[in-house]
Amino acid sequence: MKSKQQAVRVFAPATVANVAVGYDILGFAIDSPGDEIIARWGDEPGLRITKIKGTNKQLPKDPAKNTAGLGALRLLQDLGKEDLGIELEIYKKMPFGSGMGSSAASAAAGVLAVNELLGKPLQKRELAKYAVIGESAADGAIHGDNVIPSLLGGIILIRDNESFDFVKLPVPRGLSVFVIYPEIEILTKDARAVLSDQVSLSQLIAQTGNIAAFVASLYTSDLDLMRKSLQDHVIESQRAQLIPHFYELQQTALELGAMNYTISGAGPSMFGFAQNTLIAEECATAITAKLTDHGIVSHSYLSPINTQGAYKM
Repeated sequence: MKSKQQAVRVFAPATVANVAVGYDILGFAIDSPGDEIIARWGDEPGLRITKIKGTNKQLPKDPAKNTAGLGALRLLQDLGKEDLGIELEIYKKMPFGSGMGSSAASAAAGVLAVNELLGKPLQKRELAKYAVIGESAADGAIHGDNVIPSLLGGIILIRDNESFDFVKLPVPRGLSVFVIYPEIEILTKDARAVLSDQVSLSQLIAQTGNIAAFVASLYTSDLDLMRKSLQDHVIESQRAQLIPHFYELQQTALELGAMNYTISGAGPSMFGFAQNTLIAEECATAITAKLTDHGIVSHSYLSPINTQGAYKM
């Protein structure tokens, strides 16, 4: 049965994955940029993608091969509504390969848009499984550290990706985020290829201590503890080589009072936490200026942690 509304428009925000110490298991949402999707009733049975705007990249219109379509398709199948005629229009408003969860935002927006068009048969949290499935169309992997924060907002800890088992963590008041996107290309496959599959016992101890302390700092709003815990002993040193002048930029941010400065997702975007918006703005301004001096065009995004996630516009 169709809902009365003829069309819905949904926005899903960008995200920061890994959060320094939580490779593939931590992520949070920011306010912007993000992707938009319109879902409307169609005359032909089945799910169709009729329009993709905002990108020069050739994206598949086959729903089974598109991150916005695959999760929505599985949702319709599980609800026994796969024969309903639904059309999706995708408006990409964030760069691909940025390390800010572009594919994830489309996946989150796709399942939410279809659920809204159907009259919300599922609660938003129940859509997480379908959003994760949707994002797997991009690289075949099941991981929710981008897509679940984009859908639900806040800081998400993934206990187990395969079973979609996750926890939404508290967000301390006043915490600011700055994200820097330099216009350089880092393919996700290359960012994963540089990683070693060997971790020493000392690295394991340091990293698990930091992620445990980071989670504790969120529950206690202890920003000093958070600052100490945001030290990546495993991934950052391996991927820093892919981002020109990374350690110079990191030093600049820390000298200006940032709590940390590291790689967002697979890069090339980088992010830092700050205790207030003034520090975040000063860091963003200084880092983009340094990148300009090095001949690299960049963009900065200032935001609190977005606790809403994807929403109907």
